[in-house]
Amino acid sequence: MADRKSKSFWRRPEGVTGALVLGGLVLGAGLLVSTFLSAIVAFASSVVGLAVTLLVLGAIIYMALDSKARNLISYMYRSAMRAITGLFVQIDPIGILKSYVDDLKDNLRKMNKQITKLRGQMHKLKELIINNQKEIKSNLTQASKARDTDKKAVMILKSRKAGRLKESNVKLEDLYKKMEVMYRVLSKMYENSEILVEDVSDQVKVKEQERKAIRASHSAMNSAMSIINGNADKRAMFDQALEAVADDVSQKVGEMERFMEVSENFMSSIDLQNGVFEEEGMKMLEKWEREGESLLLGEAKEELILKAESDSDVLDLNAPVASPELADRSNQYDTFFD
Repeated sequence: MADRKSKSFWRRPEGVTGALVLGGLVLGAGLLVSTFLSAIVAFASSVVGLAVTLLVLGAIIYMALDSKARNLISYMYRSAMRAITGLFVQIDPIGILKSYVDDLKDNLRKMNKQITKLRGQMHKLKELIINNQKEIKSNLTQASKARDTDKKAVMILKSRKAGRLKESNVKLEDLYKKMEVMYRVLSKMYENSEILVEDVSDQVKVKEQERKAIRASHSAMNSAMSIINGNADKRAMFDQALEAVADDVSQKVGEMERFMEVSENFMSSIDLQNGVFEEEGMKMLEKWEREGESLLLGEAKEELILKAESDSDVLDLNAPVASPELADRSNQYDTFFD
């Protein structure tokens, strides 16, 4: 939490509502003053009007200069805007986290299907590469025999065919390496996302009860008094931590969905029957590889790419996708509430 900057009020959904309401109040006040300017001047010219005007100005100056008054007005305004926004938009962090859990579970099902589909394509591609290697060897053998028997035309034909197959295999092997990167990344994302679902689900169960207890023991009046006294509002701090969790999960879900889209576009561009693929799908994957550190993969991203490019680290396509050890480990979001 110490490393995370919480969103300011104006950058949140309730902040948009607050800006619109504030703009409306300023505009309304301006129209009111311009419409009734003569009446206002006449009222202020009287003894009673002058006293009321000075009283209002004094109150405004006091609130502007006194930090406690400013904090109280700000708290009341933000609370009101949050209540209004909550009628139309889901801004409750617990509710948002519950929806993210549903999204993650749905994405896990889709990702599992993608991994299965990709594994099948990689098996076919590997078989195609091996068959090409056999055919290359066969054509080179035939070209050698044709040369020994002085059949120049046959020798040229078989040599050229072997050359074309070699060029094709170079492209197919590059494609296989890219597919291996994708397979390793999808498998790791699947494993990490299972952990993420477990951690977020646990946090929702525990923190929902804690939040109810905090709200029961710290009423809106207590929160207002804490702010007036310059103390931290426990309810606001707890909600801030929940919002930080929701923001982190949101970014990880977004990254997960973006890579699934990249992998889907990449796989749909491959025509294994003819041994061709579109360059656009390859460029999208290479662009992802060049991007910065992954929130969902962490430092494992670079390691996965290096493993895919290494000839010594052979991928076993028949091995099942690793399942994470969910028991006896700390929840990655516990520190958000320290």
